[in-house]
Amino acid sequence: MNGLTWMGRPWNIIPLWDLLYPRPCLGCGSEAGDEFRYICWDCASRCRPLSGPMCRCCGEPVEGRVDADFVCAACRDHRPGFERARSAVRFDGAIREAVHAFKYRDATWLTGDLLSWLAACVQTQYDGTSHGIVIPVPLHRSRLRERGYNQAALLARGLGRRLRIPVACRVLRRIRPTPSQTRLSAARRIANVRGAFAASPSPSIRRRQVLLVDDVMTTGATVSECARCLLKAGAASVDVATVARG
Repeated sequence: MNGLTWMGRPWNIIPLWDLLYPRPCLGCGSEAGDEFRYICWDCASRCRPLSGPMCRCCGEPVEGRVDADFVCAACRDHRPGFERARSAVRFDGAIREAVHAFKYRDATWLTGDLLSWLAACVQTQYDGTSHGIVIPVPLHRSRLRERGYNQAALLARGLGRRLRIPVACRVLRRIRPTPSQTRLSAARRIANVRGAFAASPSPSIRRRQVLLVDDVMTTGATVSECARCLLKAGAASVDVATVARG
């Protein structure tokens, strides 16, 4: 049977599970490929990576050519607590479907695909940065009980393993439940999360460069408030990495 293939792969390295239950793409329903387990190549190629000219602080892309060290108006008006924030792709298409399933529909099996985007972002955007620890954005205990898992913690643990950086999931806490940020303006998002987090002074973050991880960043209000708490607890600086940018 030498030379036989199935879906472009040699028959003898095809997982039996894939033969019995082919993996559909989350974006279009067709056969998923090899690069991502649950997103086909066509849908993956339509995802919009965030690169090129961008705000040096929040990472928001800038149209046209930028020769100077650019800081966007939002960051100038309300200086974030983090040093830099970077995201892998825009929050649309198959990525939106994947993140929503991962976050709200118990689809923890998507961790690997989303982690691939996140790790690529960190390795390209933060190449050479000596992050000493990875910390996820926490859920309030009531939301954690309801959902059963913290999607940011799943990503942080996976990223820590790939980069061989320690992960701390208990240093930063959400001490006050907050309404969803989805329909709030930028100003109301900032007010909504003010005082919602606390960080314990810990040797694990003292004078270290922290990499704060979440699934999606929109205005940056949540990660900025988390960063302020970490700096107050002794971190040297805080960078942010997310899978997607809304």
